[in-house]
Amino acid sequence: MNEERITRVSMKQARKMKSRTDWARVNALTDEDIERAVADDPDQSFWTEEEWANARVVFPPGKAPVTLRLDRDIIAWFKLQGRGYQTRINAVLRGFVEAQKHKG
Repeated sequence: MNEERITRVSMKQARKMKSRTDWARVNALTDEDIERAVADDPDQSFWTEEEWANARVVFPPGKAPVTLRLDRDIIAWFKLQGRGYQTRINAVLRGFVEAQKHKG
């Protein structure tokens, strides 16, 4: 990606920007038009019947409430990252566990 062509704006600025999308054209597309465009896209990939036949539903493991003592600065750092700090802590721990599994 060419960094020179990237324009960064704040959320406030983005809300004021005029959309360059031709919504009238988008709204006029039929299902057939959309299907044709998808079929013509070299990056698209439809799942085959065989892939669907082998598909399975995977439910994430449940969560268990725990009481855990962590250093204050660690909690502060995760909280500074915004909402969902407990989920991020869980993701870091999961990444560590997965890395340990592959070590050995």
